[in-house]
Amino acid sequence: MNIAKIRVAEATDVQAIVQLVNQAYRPNTGAVGWTHESNWVSGGRTSVDQVMDLLLKPDSMILLKSVNSAIVACVHIEKHGSISDIGMLAVNPSQQATGIGKQMLAHAEHYARTEYGAKKFAMLVISSRIELIAFYLRRGYKKTGVLMDYPITAGVGIPKYSGMTIEVLEKPAYTIQPNAESTPHTPIYMRHQ
Repeated sequence: MNIAKIRVAEATDVQAIVQLVNQAYRPNTGAVGWTHESNWVSGGRTSVDQVMDLLLKPDSMILLKSVNSAIVACVHIEKHGSISDIGMLAVNPSQQATGIGKQMLAHAEHYARTEYGAKKFAMLVISSRIELIAFYLRRGYKKTGVLMDYPITAGVGIPKYSGMTIEVLEKPAYTIQPNAESTPHTPIYMRHQ
């Protein structure tokens, strides 16, 4: 029997998070999965130090989904006043296209509303990731028209093309998901035991 649960990440999860995120965003050439960025960006998406910094930062946390104790998905949430940034949504490539990404996004939004009092969600997406932007638009996010240069000095990989930009997407926190199955019914965000 597969037992799935969602919980808040702790320091002991850092290495597994780094492995999951890098595998989902920047797998080896020819890897499966529709969400990776290997065609646009090279190098690691994150590092142990970066993930640890996210866990230690006030009003910042990472939710994990595990199945039989193996971490299969994560998402980062960070509060900035009434806006919660949602990012680093990653699903193990072997589990992609199963609805886990939708579930994790819904849990992140729920957590941001209930724990951080978010009035709006914001996220950054590489502008050329048309299929990924479409995924978020179907979930109620809107393009803001704000484009920024790819953050080359942030340590999140090196763009393969010059002039690469990232786009800001936003969604009001009160938006109701049209698909009820993607909304968490009775979420319990427990600490690892």
